[in-house]
Amino acid sequence: MRIYLYILSGITSALIGWSIGQFILSDLGWLQKFPELALFPCIGISLAVGIVITDIFLNNPTRFKRNFSRGIIPLSIAAGLGFLMGISAGGLVQILLNPELRNKLIIIPDEFVRIIGWILIGGAVGLAEGLTWRWRSIEAGDKWRFWQRLIISLSVSILTAFVAGIIFEFIRQQMGEMPITLKAWEDLIGFSLLGSLLGLVLSFSTSPSHLVALRAGAGFEYIENINMLQNQTPNNYPHIQKKLLPKLKFVSNLFADKIEEGLSIQLPAKGKVKIGSAQLKIIGNQKFGVNICIPGLPLHIADLDLAPNQTILVPNLKFFYRIEYQGDRLRESTPIQLKHNDLITFYAESGVYNGKKLFRFVYYNRFLDPQS
Repeated sequence: MRIYLYILSGITSALIGWSIGQFILSDLGWLQKFPELALFPCIGISLAVGIVITDIFLNNPTRFKRNFSRGIIPLSIAAGLGFLMGISAGGLVQILLNPELRNKLIIIPDEFVRIIGWILIGGAVGLAEGLTWRWRSIEAGDKWRFWQRLIISLSVSILTAFVAGIIFEFIRQQMGEMPITLKAWEDLIGFSLLGSLLGLVLSFSTSPSHLVALRAGAGFEYIENINMLQNQTPNNYPHIQKKLLPKLKFVSNLFADKIEEGLSIQLPAKGKVKIGSAQLKIIGNQKFGVNICIPGLPLHIADLDLAPNQTILVPNLKFFYRIEYQGDRLRESTPIQLKHNDLITFYAESGVYNGKKLFRFVYYNRFLDPQS
């Protein structure tokens, strides 16, 4: 369904941009001597905005008001980039196809000039999608992921536009001299092809990240001053011990260690994550403790065994009864394969940490709505 929606968005955006361009040229009578200066900016703006809108609403399908309020900056950036790259492409094509200049300069084939214009439009779409991701996803807080996404979006969009241009020019050559009725729709057919291919490719390159994570819920409510809590000792608060497992981190804050309600702990793709209350101890070159440390729990209450495409919750044989899965207390220590949106609750000794008796996580294996 995602693929079809992206393709439909690409085609629809191209049609809207082409229609607006025709309105400027035919109905308003503007820029008739320089048609590319009208068509290319309109196509660039429409495609860039259309792809960004599609990504926003597909990743947040149930939050229309929030999408509109948070989408103002990304859509403005997309429109600006679409206009700048579109007007640049239109101006370049107009200059290179100018008969007077072609007699004085090295002649560049018309097909190559048009392909350059398409590449610039594709670059506008990819640049808009990659740059605006910073405002659309909490995952973009990781600079490496942000630059990775930007480079991928830009490169695949440019490559797609290049391929679309070659395909269309090949079709034009094979068809020879087009009938007048069909030639009037030549640009529309070409830009529709460009939009559909951009939508197809970006539907894959921008697909939601499949990251395994635990989202903190009840029991992890914000406390302003940890050190003022009764019976509190240094580091005796819910936290992740990154010295034991450096790949363990928060999605939104790579440097924090305190677990708070609403934060998502990004888990490694494979390996074992230990949960309990054992503090980090270093003896010689050996490190001991748990990875997710919660006061009031047994020293070691459970493990998460992580492997590609699956996560297994392995309760401790001695303390399985202090774990709740999907609202039911465990009656045995049988390992459980977790699914997206599963609830896991750990019961703690009362009074150890601000009187909290339970700590709840939501398990995610993908971020369809990372900002929620």
